Amino acid sequence: MKKKLLFVCIENSNRSQMSQAFAIMLGGNKVEAYSAGSKPSGIVNPKAIAAMQELGYDLSKHDSKSLQEVEQFAPFDAVVTMGCGDACPWMPAKKFIDWQIPDPKHMEPKEFNTVRDFIKDKVKQLLVDLELNILEG
Repeated sequence: MKKKLLFVCIENSNRSQMSQAFAIMLGGNKVEAYSAGSKPSGIVNPKAIAAMQELGYDLSKHDSKSLQEVEQFAPFDAVVTMGCGDACPWMPAKKFIDWQIPDPKHMEPKEFNTVRDFIKDKVKQLLVDLELNILEG
């Protein structure tokens, strides 16, 4: 049975997008991963696309989405929020997790990649916590 995960940040253009990508990369066919924003920007940040391209993942195929656009996939096994605070609405889920991850939107590439790698570690630990055998990557 696949685990359904939802990653939520404000704009759905950086953190939640990279989290979704890492869940797909590391979870393979054991995961259905989604991302959304409490106030979506409508675009995926080119910095996030470039950062993920370095790791062999094409984030340019993702869209910046609202929570309303992903609620049809609920309930989720886990909803992970990142920085949306009170703007993060409730979604049906077995588990709610809040990650304190800085918004890398205005960061230089080196700092941006530090946040990207931190997100990868957080997603990897989440998959382990959900008792999924993860792929190396």
